[in-house]
Amino acid sequence: NGKPINETRALVASAAGTFQFFASACETWEDTITPARGDYVTMSVHEPLGVVGAITPWNSPIASEAQKLAPALAAGCAVVFKPAEITPRMAIELARIAEAAGVPPGIISVLPGKGSVVGDALVKHPLIKRIAFTGGTNVGMGIQRLAAEKLMPTSLELGGKSPTIVCADADLDHAVAGVLYGIFSSSGESCIAGSRAFIHASVYDAFKERLLAGVRNLRVGDPASENTQMGPLVNMGHRASVEKYVQMGRDEGGTVLFGGERPQGADFDKGSYYLPTVIEGLPNSARMCQEEIFGPVLALLRWSDEADLLAQCNDNVYGLAAGIWTRDYKTVWRLGSALQTGTVWVNTYK
Repeated sequence: NGKPINETRALVASAAGTFQFFASACETWEDTITPARGDYVTMSVHEPLGVVGAITPWNSPIASEAQKLAPALAAGCAVVFKPAEITPRMAIELARIAEAAGVPPGIISVLPGKGSVVGDALVKHPLIKRIAFTGGTNVGMGIQRLAAEKLMPTSLELGGKSPTIVCADADLDHAVAGVLYGIFSSSGESCIAGSRAFIHASVYDAFKERLLAGVRNLRVGDPASENTQMGPLVNMGHRASVEKYVQMGRDEGGTVLFGGERPQGADFDKGSYYLPTVIEGLPNSARMCQEEIFGPVLALLRWSDEADLLAQCNDNVYGLAAGIWTRDYKTVWRLGSALQTGTVWVNTYK
């Protein structure tokens, strides 16, 4: 999918850690007994659901597969995988590795194919007792509707348009490094990408100068190279979608400070490469600041009033993650508790 080799190795290590965690959890989970009432004893016993379905995305396949497979196996369930149609090989290889490691045949099944066909059939199948899905919000909503028809529980990790907040007292070098990593790692093809950066007005110019210096030094190139920091996007069609959003930002009055185009040179002609892009001058209401681009595009926004900042951060249909950069723990608690997101990172991202 174009992910640089160094990022891929990190994902493999992360996947191994996921399996190790749930392997240890198998030995520590306990049933519970409620305090007795007279002659009655009440117990809560955890039992396998049976066969569960896992629908995984193309952007981080090994990590996504592990996050769904490991807990399901630990709970005693069989798993039917439906990997993304453009990146099916990782799920197939993982199933082979599991069987070689001693997992009985049939416990892990892989069904490659289009989501509208295979995924739909998997969700509707009467023997599937739960669905875990990572992917786009609209698809997730469709899965939730289908699951509701059979009263089936779901675990959904959907899209994001995550804000990062840089406060006036932030360590700017640290914040710049974190914002760069938050949006441009994985070429921005991440549901938790920090794609909206809200910079305090008093440090906006200094932050922007350092950020652009960092963006210029990012190495875009062959994902198999150890030196590459940003590889190509997943395919040409997705690059066209990213280009459409950047043009939309220009049309809405934004100024592209860096990127906004394909890299030049013979090495880039055959791949779906796109330069890391920074744009400023857009209101938070602009489509480019409201919709998930899923690419290496960062919108810079200026803030000075905290109440207005929080209103803008929360004025979005998503609520996956956020980041705060400050030296003041009181600011952390005040902003962190007001952000309507599932995860808030402080002085780090991802």
